[in-house]
Amino acid sequence: MSGKIGLFQKDTSKKPTRYYSNRQEKSIAKSLNGKQVANSGATTFAKGDINIGSDWLIEAKTKTSIVNSFSIKKEWLEKNLKESIFMHKKHNALAFNFGPDEPNYYIIDESLMKSLIECIKYIDNE
Repeated sequence: MSGKIGLFQKDTSKKPTRYYSNRQEKSIAKSLNGKQVANSGATTFAKGDINIGSDWLIEAKTKTSIVNSFSIKKEWLEKNLKESIFMHKKHNALAFNFGPDEPNYYIIDESLMKSLIECIKYIDNE
């Protein structure tokens, strides 16, 4: 549905979810020097949403409008883990944000969190 303002038309129609997902995936891939997976991993051999080198698989979730809360589904984490094993990736994460152009946050497992803490301690002590 469009409303007219003067000589210009204002597009007031909501864009499809895929539009927002694609924007988020491209943003994450650019930020982390990764590659967006074609067709959001819906192919036989390429899974997930973003590949970072040969070791990382990231699944991305976003909202189509800005919200104050976001529910994480266990099945998303389990699917991301399965797909990372299938693709021989050492690490996986689930990225999410609270809407378009909002910052991304990442969910990792406890083992990876421990490794991250140790790496940061090591770097800080140098």
